[in-house]
Amino acid sequence: MGRAFEFRKARKMKRWSAMSKAFTRIGKDIVMAVKEGGPDPDSNAKLRAVIQNAKSVNMPKDNVERAIKRASDKSLGDFKVVLFEGYAPHGIAILVETATDNNTRTVANVRSYFNKCNGNMGTSGSVEFMFDHTCNFRIPAEGIDPEELELELIDFGAEEVFVDDDGILIYAPFESFGSIQKELESREIEILSSGFERIPQVTKKLTEEQAADVEKLLEKIEEDDDVQNVYHTMEE
Repeated sequence: MGRAFEFRKARKMKRWSAMSKAFTRIGKDIVMAVKEGGPDPDSNAKLRAVIQNAKSVNMPKDNVERAIKRASDKSLGDFKVVLFEGYAPHGIAILVETATDNNTRTVANVRSYFNKCNGNMGTSGSVEFMFDHTCNFRIPAEGIDPEELELELIDFGAEEVFVDDDGILIYAPFESFGSIQKELESREIEILSSGFERIPQVTKKLTEEQAADVEKLLEKIEEDDDVQNVYHTMEE
């Protein structure tokens, strides 16, 4: 097993466990997908992927339809994806992905979390290079040979395929998302969920007390409604 497997295993059940937070996150993803490619999932591959993710966290169909309708309102402001970078205590690099319609507010909030928890917010590019930007797909395991699938998907960018309790996971570079999604759909393989992650190239082991200092900052950041994902280099 490779780094993607270990990363997924460590993060499983730790982040985004709150259902309301997941719904908020997906709601913003729907808005951004509709603004970019329109409200029809049949012609908008990105929106299809987000709707699949909504189903995977049991987001009610009515919520999804309301979000699509709301996103189609031209008076609604655009959400923009903005990255924030910095360091937690004990030299742990942190990368924060946000989706915001008010960058001034988000910058002020994220900076305050770093300051209050003895961290330092860095400049653009200061820690992003420490993480590999990846995409992933989860599909059902029944009737599929993961080793054979991995060999077949290598030409489309797949780097790692493995089985866990919830199905088969496919990992690839960020840029390969579209080609893999298209290939899975052409084979009529159900995509249970998909998304993007940033996997740390190197992690650092901390003592229990040091880890608690970092967790304090992570929890503060993750509570913010503008935050979509938080990644770090602390060993979990």
